[in-house]
Amino acid sequence: MKTFIIEDKQRIESIILHCDVCFVGIVDMEGNPYVVPMNFGYEDGIIYLHSGPEGSKVEMLEHNNNVCITFSLGHKLVYQHEKVACSYSMRSESAMCRGKVEFIEGMDEKRNALDVIMYHYTNNEFNYSDPAVRNVKVWKVPVDRMTGKVFGLRADEKP
Repeated sequence: MKTFIIEDKQRIESIILHCDVCFVGIVDMEGNPYVVPMNFGYEDGIIYLHSGPEGSKVEMLEHNNNVCITFSLGHKLVYQHEKVACSYSMRSESAMCRGKVEFIEGMDEKRNALDVIMYHYTNNEFNYSDPAVRNVKVWKVPVDRMTGKVFGLRADEKP
């Protein structure tokens, strides 16, 4: 099975926009990888995330704000020969984004970011109370680098 690199930014963004969860890779306080699934929103080259105002993720990011965020969709088991285990693969498409987390502090900017997140999941409009907005940590990740891949294609298939 082959893996192809996706070079078209619009196709990579399409993968992101069709995912319902992303996996955020952070470095913990001991320098170890820490990956957590999160809901997100994406707009104009920026990934928006949210969490509680305190906790281990926030502490880690205050120490090192570099993140790697991955998205994956279209998972389908494929094979070339049904009886040959090493010919099996998982067909899928993925996107990987790298950037640095910036915590949003302004109430209006937080509300706008929360709207981007909610719009990813629903077309409903929302109002956010001041206490709710104050008590959420909103992350802004301008994407520094974006890559994409298609996995599990047969030799005669095109991405």
